[in-house]
Amino acid sequence: MGLERTLTIIKPDGVEQQNVGDIIKKLEGNQFRIKAVKMVRLMRQQAEKFYAVHRERDFFNDLTRYMSSGPILVLVLEGENAIDRLRDLMGATDPRKAAKGTIRQLYATSIEKNVIHGSDGPATAKTEISYFFSALEVL
Repeated sequence: MGLERTLTIIKPDGVEQQNVGDIIKKLEGNQFRIKAVKMVRLMRQQAEKFYAVHRERDFFNDLTRYMSSGPILVLVLEGENAIDRLRDLMGATDPRKAAKGTIRQLYATSIEKNVIHGSDGPATAKTEISYFFSALEVL
C-alpha cells in the first residue's frame, strides 16, 4: 500500500486509566512514527462534529457524550499501510472479541470504553487529521 498517515485517538478511558505510555510504546513498537500529538478535551458539540458521519446511528449520543467526558490524546501516525495496520493493532471494537495482544484486548473494558479510535480509510484519515491539526503541526 505504501506510506500512509492516519489519525488515532486514545479515548477518555485510556487517558483516565493511565495507559497512554503503554499504548504509545505499542504503536512505536509496531513501526508507527508519531508525526503530531496533542491532548485536548472536546466539548460535546466538537465531538458531535467529529463523529457527524454517525449522527443517525443509535450509539451517536452515547459516543459523543463519552468522547467529551474527559481528556483525549490525538496522534497522527505514519507508516507503511498505516491505516489497516493500526486497525489490526487496535483489535475488534468489542474487547471480548479482540485478538490477543491487541490494544483493545489489553486495555478496553467494554464496547463503548474501547480505549482507541483509528481512521477507517485514506479519505477519513485526511479529514480527521485536518479536524485536529493544521498543516504546520504535522511534521
